[in-house]
Amino acid sequence: MNLTNHTLTIERIQKSTFVWFEENWIHDNELHRHQKGQLIYVEQGFQYLTVEGKMYLLPQNHVAWIPSGALHKTNSHSESIKLMVIFFDVSEEDQFFQRVQIFPAPKVLREMILYTEKWSKLIEENEHEKIFLTALMNELPYFCTQVLQLEITLPHENRLQTVLNHLHDHYTQAIRMDEIATLSNLSLRTIERLFKKETGMTLAKYQQLLRIIKSLELLSTKQFTISQIAYKVGYQSVQAFTNSFYAVMKYRPSAFMLD
Repeated sequence: MNLTNHTLTIERIQKSTFVWFEENWIHDNELHRHQKGQLIYVEQGFQYLTVEGKMYLLPQNHVAWIPSGALHKTNSHSESIKLMVIFFDVSEEDQFFQRVQIFPAPKVLREMILYTEKWSKLIEENEHEKIFLTALMNELPYFCTQVLQLEITLPHENRLQTVLNHLHDHYTQAIRMDEIATLSNLSLRTIERLFKKETGMTLAKYQQLLRIIKSLELLSTKQFTISQIAYKVGYQSVQAFTNSFYAVMKYRPSAFMLD
């Protein structure tokens, strides 16, 4: 699906709610915004979201809320991606809907979202749809009991691009500060100061997030064991991987092995 056409279509829709389902969602990787708030549910695969200068990972069976008017784009490296997207007109008075929210979808929420497929791309007003989706939206804050803190602030400082590229290309290896300093032509002290200022985290924390993000990608394929994934993303033991995963995600990688 072309996001530009998608955006134009959404802006023209007069309904207060709109459901959009695609079996294999295709993105054009362009930043855009629209006046409706947007709920995204990943039924299969994984999704990357970039919202107002931050990158988020949306794993399988998780939902994301993107506020009205937020500049964003979506993309995925999954071979197959199943998304349910629901757009809402939102009151500015409710603070929950004014910021990005990413959290695991409880079973009842998943079932409610999947039920809405019957209204996918329906342009005409439908009273049953409106009542059901209004109830779903009103319950969202109560479903959000565990916010996923898996986000990376994208730096504006151009001199950090070489550092980022190196970390992304070598995330499975121990960080070699001397090599990073040589590649970026910056001192170690400058790298650490700028990186913390721009991203809000240390190099080690950034690498940890990269490893967890990659492990979530691998978990979503259901092709590897937890042990295989631990070593693929750079951990020397399954216990070290499990502890690191739990520290970031607040639950264990085995939870992603379940259907």
